[in-house]
Amino acid sequence: MAQTENSFDARTELEVGGRSYTIYSLESLQSRFDVARLPFSLKILLENLLRNEDGVGVRAQDVEALASWDHNAEPSVEIAFTPARVVLQDFTGVPCVVDLAAMRDAMADMGGDPAKVDPLVPAELVIDHSVQVDVAGTRDAFARNKEIEFERNEERYAFLKWGQQAFETFKAVPPGIGIVHQVNLEYLARVVFDEDGVLYPDTLVGTDSHTTMINGLGVLGWGVGGIEAEAAMLGQPMSMLIPQVVGFKLSGELPEGATATDLVLTVTEQLRGYGVVGKFVEFFGPGVTALPLADRATIGNMSPEFGSTCAIFPIDEETLRYLAFTGRPKEQVDRVEAYAKAQGLWHDAESEEPTYSDVLELDLSTVVPSLAGPKRPQDRVSLTESKERFHEALRGVQPDMNGHDDAMADTFPASDPSTGQAPGGKMEAEAERESQPTPATVTAESHATPVTLADGTQTELDHGHVVIAAITSCTNTSNPSVMLAAGLLARNAVAKGLEAKPWVQTSLAPGSKVVTEYYERAGLTGDLEALGFHLVGYGCTTCIGNSGPLPEEVSKVVNEADLAVCSVLSGNRNFEGRINPDVKMNYLASPPLVVAYALAGTLDWDPYGEPFPGSDVYLKDIWPSAAEVAETVLEAVQSDMFRASYADVFEGDDNWRGLEVSGGDRYDWDPESTYVRRPTFLEDVPAEPEAVADIEGARVLARLGDSVTTDHISPAGAIKKGSPAGAYLEDHGIAPKDFNSYGSRRGNHEVMVRGTFANIRLRNQLAPGTEGGVTRYLGDGDGDPEAMTIYDAAMRYSETGTPLVVLAGKEYGSGSSRDWAAKGTRLLGVRAVIAESYERIHRSNLVGMGVLPLQFADGESAESLGLTGEEEFSITGLGSGDAKEVVVRAGDTEFTCRVRIDTPKEVEYYRHGGILPFVLRQLRDS
Repeated sequence: MAQTENSFDARTELEVGGRSYTIYSLESLQSRFDVARLPFSLKILLENLLRNEDGVGVRAQDVEALASWDHNAEPSVEIAFTPARVVLQDFTGVPCVVDLAAMRDAMADMGGDPAKVDPLVPAELVIDHSVQVDVAGTRDAFARNKEIEFERNEERYAFLKWGQQAFETFKAVPPGIGIVHQVNLEYLARVVFDEDGVLYPDTLVGTDSHTTMINGLGVLGWGVGGIEAEAAMLGQPMSMLIPQVVGFKLSGELPEGATATDLVLTVTEQLRGYGVVGKFVEFFGPGVTALPLADRATIGNMSPEFGSTCAIFPIDEETLRYLAFTGRPKEQVDRVEAYAKAQGLWHDAESEEPTYSDVLELDLSTVVPSLAGPKRPQDRVSLTESKERFHEALRGVQPDMNGHDDAMADTFPASDPSTGQAPGGKMEAEAERESQPTPATVTAESHATPVTLADGTQTELDHGHVVIAAITSCTNTSNPSVMLAAGLLARNAVAKGLEAKPWVQTSLAPGSKVVTEYYERAGLTGDLEALGFHLVGYGCTTCIGNSGPLPEEVSKVVNEADLAVCSVLSGNRNFEGRINPDVKMNYLASPPLVVAYALAGTLDWDPYGEPFPGSDVYLKDIWPSAAEVAETVLEAVQSDMFRASYADVFEGDDNWRGLEVSGGDRYDWDPESTYVRRPTFLEDVPAEPEAVADIEGARVLARLGDSVTTDHISPAGAIKKGSPAGAYLEDHGIAPKDFNSYGSRRGNHEVMVRGTFANIRLRNQLAPGTEGGVTRYLGDGDGDPEAMTIYDAAMRYSETGTPLVVLAGKEYGSGSSRDWAAKGTRLLGVRAVIAESYERIHRSNLVGMGVLPLQFADGESAESLGLTGEEEFSITGLGSGDAKEVVVRAGDTEFTCRVRIDTPKEVEYYRHGGILPFVLRQLRDS
């Protein structure tokens, strides 16, 4: 580890187990600053600054600014955070490795040493996003799904295996092991790093929004875009503003019948309503000690759903217990304890309450069984009101909503996500209900429609029928209490003669192999399988839209009768169109409730007042007690399971070991590949950055409204025949059945740029009356502008050298951290985006790709300025990229915009044309 300036004489020694370690002591600051009062998360950031103080990126005044944190201040002071490691999943990780491989080529082209391009911090990728529920409800589902997964993804898997061999500090966990966040929790996390005898907190960024699950273990980390992650991998500190920290005080204990899932849905509702976007959330209080580590991780996982950057728990006895239980060596556990206590990072009953920007409170005893839905995770519904609220939601479902939104759109309503309120101050759910047309087109009246299933069973489908019941996602499958509760409920249901309804697609996708091992040890596998909950894979499935197709006969009836059918899943996201294109209403629930709704087969059911349809059995008759669940967890979940599951975690199965990869430090690009190609934005990189220039003669590619998410912008979901991406693949000899998804082809920029702004839910106001990736080409100047795909229009503009801009409303780029939302924007030729406001990650990613993010002045918008999008635009006053404001002229209208290049480091990135060219030049000259 490089020496630091050590201006505060913080470097000292710590004895652990007879060995002396170096630490950067926070106590060294206490005489000048009251650092003991700082929140746990800020103490971690403060140590990060002390250890990385170099007088340039991190200066003494940065340390002082954080040490003297004003809990009431609005964030305005920039610091540089250097994460200890980077975690990737395969969809977002493949383009990261593609860029690293391309950077080696670019380095050689610039006359530098390609070997300098190598992650400088550990980068660990878990392949978990590619498995799909193609086969469900059978004993061979896992084997068949894995076989299909390898058939679809062999080329990209071989590329990742090459990366594991080519880069010193990059490791890939093969498919079939588990979900990235659960593997991170159970195996990868260090909590305290030991690097050459220097101890420091484990910190990370990850290319998945739910990286925050690791916060439950006392590890500070959050999700970023792939572009930011690549820079972090290459040793670039991340610029950030010192945040506000909201304390969340927990007291009491969960009551009988309430689960960790119910708790997290309650917390999500409360924090989204309060408004924590861009803030840290930190849990404290006597209730923390009552929460098992798995429950803490479940809460941390949902941080993106309530909008905070992180949602962290402190280090305490439970942290140590979990580390030891999951197989971490005793010396590691001892280091964590000694370090946490020496640095004031330890929490116990005597711990002093930190100072927070604000404090919220929750008595755990008030938590009740709940669902969330039908389209947002913060819309909690008490189980006692579930039938009534379902009917209310059904009246709000619009006809013809089956728009087959394969793009998994994270659709947020047009409202202020920091307050959860719609215009006028009403809560969004209330405002939405009041705004629905009366009488509603879809009603709660029976629309029962006959259907003959594949096995010959004749039944009926109706509004509210549950067609997908999935125990899935990282959120809950890491939690033995809710997973075993599901198994126990299944056992009790089988004993009562209950069966899952025949129209329900049931699936079990645990987060790691440990889950199936403790199911076996508890003797619950057979009961789950009796209800159709067979293992379908270890990975992210239904929660990210990999639910697989519904049975053809079910899909046909749902679409022809325009039925509002439902999914119930133990996931974290239920946005409209995300789970399955045929399913209009999606509900988040605990794993035991997922099983219960598979038995009921409908949301049109009162779990408290009515027996299961067609039975005299009530939910209370089969619901396992908290004591029974706890006893089963104690007996079935054993430490040896974790050691065995992770003994050869990087080796993989025969499929992985059999992949043939070319050796060498530089990748041998296949010019015929449709999965992995050298990206054009890393070709012909000039040795020195070109001067920043004003933008003249620009045209609008898209004029968009509020709450356009990265899922609207970024290519995602299935590739459609006849789309620009589909045409490209067919031109390269790929049959439509082998198109695969955009996610699987993220390593091919030619596919991805054609899918940018192609989401079928996108509404481009420049092409009124259309939906999807359509615009009007304005370059001819005569007659009515021609309508065409956004990609085709962008290519025509490119032929004439015309720069492009995008106009947008509020919260542009919300949702998941998709780097291709920025990469695709850049490759389409967009030079600037002008929006009313931005989500944090996407704005940063735009800068990282050399795209200029501009913000309308307060109170102004495209509408208020009378902009149609047909004007010719010029943007002047950029200077060298450090301007705070620019003048925009659109036709005869002139207005001033704020430049959203927020930090000095981002100025450098923009001046160099993006993060990657900047890093290349830095590495070349190092």
